[in-house]
Amino acid sequence: MTDAIVYVVDDDESVCRALARLVRSVGLAVETFHSAEGFLNRAAADAPACLVLDIRLPGPSGLDLQRSLSEAGRDIPIVFITGHADVPTSVRAMKGGAVDFLQKPFSDQELLDCVDRALARSRAQRADRTERAELQRRLETLTPREREVLQQVVTGRRNKHIAVALGIAEKTVKVHRGRMMGKMRADSLARLVQMAEKLDLSPR
Repeated sequence: MTDAIVYVVDDDESVCRALARLVRSVGLAVETFHSAEGFLNRAAADAPACLVLDIRLPGPSGLDLQRSLSEAGRDIPIVFITGHADVPTSVRAMKGGAVDFLQKPFSDQELLDCVDRALARSRAQRADRTERAELQRRLETLTPREREVLQQVVTGRRNKHIAVALGIAEKTVKVHRGRMMGKMRADSLARLVQMAEKLDLSPR
């Protein structure tokens, strides 16, 4: 698995070459594309990644690509670059989740700083997805009753109140609660609540 990869999408061959050299100079892998379609046809790599994307492209624009990625559930941090910046376009890009919006010409360090922030976001997103997947796996080991107890516990209810709500004995609640905490690997109520929030189980 690659440590991290930077994708560059720009229809200017010289820009692609220059950015590729710059990115490789700091030890990062890079791939370049000259159109939105070219990038979309590339399978997502199993690694932290970001996209350095020109706003103006032949065919679908950079903003069109941003929307397509969002609709496809491909959550990749984007650094937009452009030689034709305007406020509405930059606002639309940032509202779409872009990490940064750079106007050409920009310095090498400006771009590298943006790439660093984008890759940091990508790593955090991947770590969050991994944690959610593990918590979901633990959740699926619970019996229906243990899951009911979990949902009651994270509301802050005491065992006796949970027993009344579920129509079972308080000692039975304690047994289910202990097993549930063990399966979820929660060493405290606070940690269990954090897990429930990650799994969208907490009461609204």
